[in-house]
Amino acid sequence: MIRPIMRNELFLAMPSEAATIEDAPVGQDLLDTLEAHAHECVGMAANMIGVRKRIIVFDDNGTAKLMFNPEIVHASSEYSTEEGCLSLVGQRPCQRYRKIRVSYQDESFITCQKSFSGFTAQIIQHEIDHINGIVI
Repeated sequence: MIRPIMRNELFLAMPSEAATIEDAPVGQDLLDTLEAHAHECVGMAANMIGVRKRIIVFDDNGTAKLMFNPEIVHASSEYSTEEGCLSLVGQRPCQRYRKIRVSYQDESFITCQKSFSGFTAQIIQHEIDHINGIVI
């Protein structure tokens, strides 16, 4: 189901709670909402659709990827950039890493680890900031 985009910065600044198997439908809603906004958005976190759970989706080189309870376990090659957000107006400066390793649960809630680099790594960092209550 496509959900409306949350724009309340006070809500977005609240850290999200761990996702459980019962939250799987929220993952599908995020995928549907990302697809509906693909022309203007490359990633989303559950709080962007009004759900304070640790769930993100992102465009991974043309394929939508879903992660439950993602955590960055390693990061290297820091750089400065600016980012926009579907939930907010304008661009904001931020620090990112060119390479990251993420521990997460997949759509079957199996724990995985995967490395990402470049723009995909930047998207994931932005969405993890969201679920941590960091407003960029």
